Amino acid sequence: MFWINTKRIARHGLIGFIRNGFISLAAVLVMTITLFVAALLLIGGAALTSTLQSLTDKVDVMVYFTTSATDAQIQELQKNLTALPEVASVTPVSRDLAIAQFRERHKNDQLTIQALDALGSNPLGASLEIRARETSQYEGIAKYLEVQQVSQTGPGAVIDKVNFFQNKTAIDRLTNIIDTSNRVGAAIAIILGVASLLIVFNTIRLAIYTARDEIGVMNIVGASHWYVRGPFMIAGVLYGFTAALIVLIILYPLTAWLGPDSEIFLGAGVFNVFTYYVDSFAFLFLAIMGSGIALGAVSSYLAVRRYLNA
Repeated sequence: MFWINTKRIARHGLIGFIRNGFISLAAVLVMTITLFVAALLLIGGAALTSTLQSLTDKVDVMVYFTTSATDAQIQELQKNLTALPEVASVTPVSRDLAIAQFRERHKNDQLTIQALDALGSNPLGASLEIRARETSQYEGIAKYLEVQQVSQTGPGAVIDKVNFFQNKTAIDRLTNIIDTSNRVGAAIAIILGVASLLIVFNTIRLAIYTARDEIGVMNIVGASHWYVRGPFMIAGVLYGFTAALIVLIILYPLTAWLGPDSEIFLGAGVFNVFTYYVDSFAFLFLAIMGSGIALGAVSSYLAVRRYLNA
């Protein structure tokens, strides 16, 4: 009996989806727009995350040592920093590497190169490049280094300077961007979800309104609430499935067209919208298809409730 009722509900839902052609089309169009905007938010969020990650990777704190610093002192400070939970990585830069990088940066500045050659010795000290796990943790690392420098004991005695305060403005700005983007993204997702539910809810109510007499008769003869809701929920699922399929099909040529421009705009290797679509298709498929089906089913469930007591 259960399977017979299930087949009847599914068949009536499919018939209702096809029979209410104009209303089904309206519901599918509304859900397509909703899911398309949601997909754009997902892709936009991924682009923003990649861009912020690229900027975060370029932010660091540099500790410069005096030329008299020994390898043992530098390694001791490197070990102490690595032990801090806030530190993601510590990369040492030797004096030889520092002078080589300096020459490479100023290879077109002949006056600087000539002045460097005239010195006859390497004026640059070694350094440590420190990356934090979170941008908000750089200040704590800098304060730790300040304490070491002020103490003038152990490795702190050979610290020449810490460049955190030169980069503090950029670090604080990046931290604010990350926090703001997270809050704005969550707010937009909530607003969009509520608005979509209301729009689709009212659209599906049109289909239910045309069958109000049928619902009333089913109530009179003793049909269960789930038997009444079932066909409309099946129709709602079909609305969501069709809309999600349309969105996924539209996104393929759209992202292929925008792919090269997105990479130029955001920077090579940072984010390509087409590459993201292809690589994350499984995630996008589940997110969009799942949202569409859930939205259609929940909207239908809520919309038919008012007629169950008619």
